[in-house]
Amino acid sequence: MAKTLLEGRKGQDLANLVLAICLFISPWFVGFAAETMPSWNAWIVGVMLCGLAIAALSAFAEWEEWVNLVLGLWLIASPWLLSFATNVNAMWTSLVLGLLVVVVSLWAVWDYRHPHAHA
Repeated sequence: MAKTLLEGRKGQDLANLVLAICLFISPWFVGFAAETMPSWNAWIVGVMLCGLAIAALSAFAEWEEWVNLVLGLWLIASPWLLSFATNVNAMWTSLVLGLLVVVVSLWAVWDYRHPHAHA
């Protein structure tokens, strides 16, 4: 059972890694690389999420998932806090990826705190 739980968490950490990579490359693929604020936001948060995902893959710690959650919430709020909500591509990218990061992080915390749910 412990191995199954570990594999499940690794799946969540891999999902966060994929989301981090998607966020990092999004300015080029979605078309807002010319705008400084949303691009740097995507690159910085993408690097932070990537680092946390790699750390969690090597040794899971619950705090990493809580930091991911905060970063996901930041992504959701950042179009308005950093004043790039008028750029529809950047705003929707930040919102969608932020929501996905929040969902995966909450899922990982739920799994960690409710191991009996897998029994």
